[in-house]
Amino acid sequence: MKHRQLRVNELVKRELSGIIAREINFEGALVSVNAVDVSPDLKSAHVFVSTLGATNGEIVIDKLEAHRTALQAELSRHVVLKYTPHLIFHHDESIKRGARVLEIMDDLPKPDGQKE
Repeated sequence: MKHRQLRVNELVKRELSGIIAREINFEGALVSVNAVDVSPDLKSAHVFVSTLGATNGEIVIDKLEAHRTALQAELSRHVVLKYTPHLIFHHDESIKRGARVLEIMDDLPKPDGQKE
């Protein structure tokens, strides 16, 4: 991936995180943007979000989808690109999976002679 595309991904991720935090309330859930993958032609962007808290991930995605046009409009005011990318939201389970892996590793028996 080109250096410019990485910078665009990071810029869109940072701005979109701030916009979502300001504009949308997710009743007791923490929603974070883990990654953004903007296509090389800048016409679309896959946004990977994770959730912590009581809210179901699908509910968060539905809410983000409902606010897509407002989010894109706000993004276009903050980030000047040739095109404002069409946002495509995905629920990212990687944090939950990582926590589960660590939980499983903690449950494994320790070899003799190793400290906890």
